Amino acid sequence: MLIYAAALALALLAALAARHWLWPTTVPASLRVRRVDPARYFSGAFLARSASYERFLNIDELLAQLAVLAAMVLYAIRGERLTSESAAGPIGTGMLLGMLGFAFIWIAELPFGLAAVWWERRHHVSHQGYAAAVIESFFALGGKFLFVCFALLVAMGLARLTRRWWWALAAPAFAALALSFTFLGVYLTPATEPLRRRDVAADARALARGEGVAGTQVLVQKVARFTSAPNAEAVGFGPTRRVILWDTLLDGRFDRGEIRIVTAHELGHLAHEHPLKRVGWLVLFLIPLAALIAYLTSRRGGMGQPRAVPLALAVFVAAGLVFAPASNLISRRMEAEADFSALRATRQPAAARALFVKLARTSLENPDPPSWAYVLYGDHPTIAQRLAMSEAFAASR
Repeated sequence: MLIYAAALALALLAALAARHWLWPTTVPASLRVRRVDPARYFSGAFLARSASYERFLNIDELLAQLAVLAAMVLYAIRGERLTSESAAGPIGTGMLLGMLGFAFIWIAELPFGLAAVWWERRHHVSHQGYAAAVIESFFALGGKFLFVCFALLVAMGLARLTRRWWWALAAPAFAALALSFTFLGVYLTPATEPLRRRDVAADARALARGEGVAGTQVLVQKVARFTSAPNAEAVGFGPTRRVILWDTLLDGRFDRGEIRIVTAHELGHLAHEHPLKRVGWLVLFLIPLAALIAYLTSRRGGMGQPRAVPLALAVFVAAGLVFAPASNLISRRMEAEADFSALRATRQPAAARALFVKLARTSLENPDPPSWAYVLYGDHPTIAQRLAMSEAFAASR
């Protein structure tokens, strides 16, 4: 228990040291945000349909997570039997076991992923084919696999050198890995091309100057052949920071003012260093998690032994599920800050309200989901909350 106690103390000290950077928000406490009744913006038929649509997806996701957790628990119990069948050496065998564990995760998730595709196709939110969905899910898991494989390489190598205290030395390596993925995010995003709409590009340049991130490039990701849902994201930092708009935002359903709100929102993420802050939160999460894995795997010879890898993967997956509500809380705080940044940069609360209504309608998003779904899966403020902030901003002016 000494190891875990030291890790908790280290994570607490790091959190206290970083609290002035990671947690504060520029959303003023004086902004009087009042609850909005979704019925003011949406018909009863839409509210019933969106609630039914999201209920299926939320339950499907919950069942998928339980299936993955069950698969990992079974793998943790039985997986060590496979270590004697490899001649790749201890670290090589550990990597192979890591690959096998992620294959089990993919197989466990696949039926639920296909059920989600069927449901989205049925409601005309997505027109992605089932074969394409299978391939995409495999490659989406591949990014996580690369991260975990490198983490296994570092953890096993250090554990064979330092034994019980490898987690303390591994933390800087994990931070460097997370920073690398964040820095290279734009190069890991497929099917992107330069923004060709001159009006949107001109707005983006002006907004970037106003938000203090002048020179930020805006790209377009081609996703229309898979989905009709709109989206955007901010990636990278320093010279690699980019705003990526989905081409579904530029297909004529959204006017120039609404696209300005989306662009300003993503630039707000970059202006407030949210990609880097996500790395900071990840490191604070990984320090105690690595120590917990070190403690639990000590009964299997420690992380230097391949027989400990299945248990380590199971703990990693379980911890991700346990900490998901906290991660969502942090994400919602950042998204709310980006929303306020967009309102402040554009001074167009009416356009923001129109955008949020269209986002809900085009994606069949429930404007006011049940609390359990909001806590477990809500990484953005609800549509009702975003409308409320827009109204509060307009009133404050």
